Amino acid sequence: MKTIGLLGGMSWESTAHYYSALNRGVKNALGGLHSAKIAMISLDFAPIEKLQQNGDWPASAVILSEAAKSIESAGADFLMICTNTMHIVAPEIEKSITIPILHIADATAETIKSKALKTVGLLGTKFTMEKDFYKGRSQDKHGINVITPKQTEREIVHNVIMKELCLGKIEPSSKEKYLQIIEQLAQQGAEAVILGCTEIGMLVSQEDTDVILLDTTAIHSDKAVEMAVG
Repeated sequence: MKTIGLLGGMSWESTAHYYSALNRGVKNALGGLHSAKIAMISLDFAPIEKLQQNGDWPASAVILSEAAKSIESAGADFLMICTNTMHIVAPEIEKSITIPILHIADATAETIKSKALKTVGLLGTKFTMEKDFYKGRSQDKHGINVITPKQTEREIVHNVIMKELCLGKIEPSSKEKYLQIIEQLAQQGAEAVILGCTEIGMLVSQEDTDVILLDTTAIHSDKAVEMAVG
């Protein structure tokens, strides 16, 4: 079994879901008392969030790259960045290590293509929805058309993530707003909606809507289990 490298803490709420999903996945795959082999560093999110707000991605890249090097030194065979947003600095992290990165957008794109979907909606932080590192990669590398909500809705999605979900708060009113935005994306032509922030799965699930939801935490974890035991 390969050792999975986890770069987490952004936020710890979603990283906890990663840890559980990976161990459940390995147990289901191998049975008995098997569990995932994991080398993990969980960062303090507060200073990184400040760098996000200031647009200081180079400083963020330095912090995450140093953590990634430590994870590699601990014996990881490949790396997972347990957050969609911070994949914005994945190229810089990739240059600092020799082990491969399991990119969350690539894992999600494989699932999208397996379902023969062409156009999908994307929810996430404002950085994920507005910058090109996720949408552009999905389009250029995988040929997937990605649409996002209007600006007002993007602000709602972002604020719920940062002010509620990252703090472990689950508000019914926010869930209702998310479901309305998901339905709007479907009306605009989205055949499915990517839950492109690793916390969103805490708020909405497939049971809440007829629109196909693609939970990136679950997809990323499933692919990692496949790589670890396969």
